[in-house]
Amino acid sequence: MAKPLHPRPRKPAPFPAQAAVSPPADKPLKIAGLAAVAALFERDPGRVERLFFDERLKPKMGEFCKRLAAERKPYRLVAPDELARVAGTPMHGGVVAVTRPRALGVFDAEDARLWAAAHRPLLVLDGVGNPHNLGAIVRTMAFFGLEKLVISDHSAQAAPSEASYRVAEGGMEWVEISRAAHLPTALKRIKPFYRVVGTALGQGRPLDQMPADRPIALVLGNEEEGIPATTLAACEDVVTLPGFGRVQSLNVAATAAILAFEMTRTRMRGGA
Repeated sequence: MAKPLHPRPRKPAPFPAQAAVSPPADKPLKIAGLAAVAALFERDPGRVERLFFDERLKPKMGEFCKRLAAERKPYRLVAPDELARVAGTPMHGGVVAVTRPRALGVFDAEDARLWAAAHRPLLVLDGVGNPHNLGAIVRTMAFFGLEKLVISDHSAQAAPSEASYRVAEGGMEWVEISRAAHLPTALKRIKPFYRVVGTALGQGRPLDQMPADRPIALVLGNEEEGIPATTLAACEDVVTLPGFGRVQSLNVAATAAILAFEMTRTRMRGGA
């Protein structure tokens, strides 16, 4: 289980100040990597403003370039060093799309009521500050077909960024992300139609032992301190992953992957 899943709720230490935030609405977002760029063109191609790629990916760029040409938007074959400069990182995977950022949704409990009626599980993140962890969680969700992610409004909570898009490998285009104002209150409002389950080390039960009366809203916390006490108090149940080895914790993205798989199995058993 992840280190933050501590035995008892306690007042969390301050989260690190360097957590990622959403890019400003007027600042271009650079999406790198073939999987991420291909998903963008499949899902929302109108957001693409410019495209840059290197020689090795030129054979795969034909349809993308045709679309941009029809819309009179630029695309260029560039040298590897220039592509790294455009991307702002050498970890670009051979292609970079310069796009308009997608607006982050505002979480609404009434929307959640409809999601629950359609048996859509929720993943909820409260203070997960590492953009790579966010990207890995989104990639896992897209793999398992989980579509709804809620993030808290804590100042340390990572939001979609260039780094998280790169790690998500296209998953960002298939997962709807919304931000909840004052997460404990939001969780209390969705309890009539979601079973709100927190994660904590050694004090809960396996996910498959949870009552199946409602879809699950699973809450994961900060990488170092776990779920804040006020958020954990708003949960009605606690899940724990039983470990059998020498290490007492898992990375939060690994924890999310295991529990996402369990939620998917539960949903399939329920026939939704």
